[in-house]
Amino acid sequence: MAEEKFSQIVDRDINVEMRESFMDYAMSIIVSRALPDVRDGLKPVHRRILYAMSELGMYPDKPFKKSARIVGEVIGKYHPHGDSAVYETMVRMAQDFSMRYMLVEGHGNFGSIDGDFAAAMRYTEARLSKIAMEMLRDINKETIDFMPNYDGEEHEPVVLPARYPNLLVNGVSGIAVGMATNIPPHNLGEVIDGVQAMIENPDIDSLELMEYIKGPDFPTAGYIVGRSGIRQAYTTGRGSITMRAKTTIEENNNKARIIVDELPYQVNKARLVEKIAELVREKRIDGITDLRDESDRNGMRVVIELRRDVNPNVVLNNLYKHTSLQSTFGINMLAIVNNEPKILTLREVLHHYLLHQVEVIRRRTEFDLKKAEARAHILEGLRIALDHLDEVIALIRSSQTAEIARNGLIERFGLSEEQAQAILDMRLQRLTGLEREKIEAEYQELLMKIAEYREILANESLVLQIISDELQEIRERYSDDRRTAIIVGEESILDEDLIPQEEVVITITHTGYIKRLPVTTYRSQKRGGRGVVGMDTKDNDFVEHLFVTNTHHYLMFFTDRGKAYRLKAYEIPELGRTARGTPIINLIQIEQGETVNAVIPVEKFDESKYLFFATRHGIVKKTPLEDYVNIRKGGLIAVNLREDDTLIDVRLTDGEQELIMGTAKGMSIRFPESDVRSMGRAATGVKGITLDADDELIGMDVIVPDQEILIVTTKGYGKRTPVSDYRIQNRGGKGIKTINITDKNGPVVGLKVVKDDEDLMIITSSGTLIRMSMEGISTMGRYAQGVKLINIRDEDSVATVCRSDKSDDHDDEEADELNEINGVSSNLNSEEIPTDDESEASGTDEE
Repeated sequence: MAEEKFSQIVDRDINVEMRESFMDYAMSIIVSRALPDVRDGLKPVHRRILYAMSELGMYPDKPFKKSARIVGEVIGKYHPHGDSAVYETMVRMAQDFSMRYMLVEGHGNFGSIDGDFAAAMRYTEARLSKIAMEMLRDINKETIDFMPNYDGEEHEPVVLPARYPNLLVNGVSGIAVGMATNIPPHNLGEVIDGVQAMIENPDIDSLELMEYIKGPDFPTAGYIVGRSGIRQAYTTGRGSITMRAKTTIEENNNKARIIVDELPYQVNKARLVEKIAELVREKRIDGITDLRDESDRNGMRVVIELRRDVNPNVVLNNLYKHTSLQSTFGINMLAIVNNEPKILTLREVLHHYLLHQVEVIRRRTEFDLKKAEARAHILEGLRIALDHLDEVIALIRSSQTAEIARNGLIERFGLSEEQAQAILDMRLQRLTGLEREKIEAEYQELLMKIAEYREILANESLVLQIISDELQEIRERYSDDRRTAIIVGEESILDEDLIPQEEVVITITHTGYIKRLPVTTYRSQKRGGRGVVGMDTKDNDFVEHLFVTNTHHYLMFFTDRGKAYRLKAYEIPELGRTARGTPIINLIQIEQGETVNAVIPVEKFDESKYLFFATRHGIVKKTPLEDYVNIRKGGLIAVNLREDDTLIDVRLTDGEQELIMGTAKGMSIRFPESDVRSMGRAATGVKGITLDADDELIGMDVIVPDQEILIVTTKGYGKRTPVSDYRIQNRGGKGIKTINITDKNGPVVGLKVVKDDEDLMIITSSGTLIRMSMEGISTMGRYAQGVKLINIRDEDSVATVCRSDKSDDHDDEEADELNEINGVSSNLNSEEIPTDDESEASGTDEE
């Protein structure tokens, strides 16, 4: 016995044993726990949770069930590890701030972005989300392989069918032995577009795929600063991107405050607030007077109050530097490919996913083909029986047992055992004429399906077309707008060659929200179309500027203090069609209290173009556009303003146009641009109009033949007057009357050159806003007082007037194919204002 016992002992070097045992352990961790499969983007624990919930029937249309039941099912059958690990994984799959597209729908307390833990599993409930069903679709059609579970009593899927590219869509992070993966989430629509592009062009590379997949799209939104890190990650599998919180700077009672309403991915809001408070206490950041977390169920809102004497942009930059308002995400696209860990480029991820889908569709088609052939085989037997019905009945009646009858049918009619059994099992009602027709119809339909399935299996292009069609169906059902905008930061060095040159639409609202959209967002519609909502504007806001430009063109911003700022169009965040936009103050470094009064798109700084300036004191200046080719980040002095003067408007001209200017006291002057000589950028300018001591310039515009001059007064009166009524004069004169000013209509507040197919927006000092069609405003002579456009209370007055694209509320049947936004201010309904005492509108038109 002793010899037999010792014969089982093997001498082995401990170094070899430790090395091999550790490698076995490491590979087990890598393959079976920590890293996702490239095909479905899931770790084993995620896959087991989804499969267990599916087996329990926890579908989106079924009631919620206790989380403890799910955890028990998972650890009892598939995942022999701690229940807390399984529950924490399931909780994360149900958090809208962790998963871009949640795979589990939770009911109860599943934690918060402040780091609060979920309630115990006995309190919470869950079920599969709708999009999770796409991960499991066709799993019962032999589309994937199954393997024994840990005790061999059950079977679990090796991989899920994953009808969309979940590895990129939801991302994943994990730490194995000696390696780690960290893949960010992406927008479902963009990733599916990338797969569609690969189907159309199998040789497409990662850089070309970036035209479809712009970059990561985090569930917490925020910004990504720059594209170089994205490019590096997509082309090499490794890279680092800078994430930044979405912040806005608001002014309240001459004090600025920073509002944080979106955070970088995986940033704990409570810890962030604590860190900011700590920096203030240690006086490492100066100027913050109050810090409040006003977040609620409607969204995130952290308010940082600032002192009056600090520059909010400086404080914000310090917060980016010292807190997680700006953080980095290290991308490491490591996944399991053929049971081996591998670093993957963007193209390789989509390529392996596409191979998986080809396999899924083939196996599904083979399953459907076998099922159809088996059913057709049975129907063929039934057809034979119906064709020889009397003989079949006689044979069955004469048989002593079912087995004798079955064998008799097989021998007499050459049937298979399955066909003979189906005839014996057939109910008598199938012998009716209608049922016979149904059998024949079903048989013919099956023959068509069988032919279709065989054609699919013989033609790979049909398989790819099915994948494309089903992906498009998922895109239409579950895709949403990109949440994370990609911007260009001050420190970001961007290769412009990475940004495609394309036509984009830039929209700017009256209160200074700006955004960029692809021009295809506003699809062409036939005349009389209703249009599309172009921006979800807040109350008392509307789109004031809308123009089409190229991503590589410039936008020039001019402020009331005479400064010029410049951005490339691609630096404007690209947001969803209904998004409000980003405050301009967050993109350019304007000072506190400084406001943007003009925005001009520029393709190139052409020496034949000029910028024409007008100030409140009636001073005008014309400067070559090329003088503004070098504008620093902090802005550039565009015009040297005199004391107490402000810049009110800027126009891009060709040196041959005519200008018209209007004053508050109802005077106007029209003169050729050639009357103003070209002068340098540092010049102050020359007199455009001579003003009385108590008068000021309120508006300037470029004359367009056959259009009209709109005048609006502070007490809500207005009119249109033909351009031809304004004769050309010499620059610097007092001008001629443009409206008869009385106590009833008040001083002039707005002068615009307008046309019929526009809307007029009137904003009062109390914040009341009215939108009306320009066609509804009467045309009158220069001396007329105008008609009432809006009822003004005694303590109120008109503050601003602006032109806007015609709203679809007016049902303009003369609308051309829709390439402008018709519905940008659909929440602002036009109003009909009664024009009392229209006799006041009449008057002599004499000089």
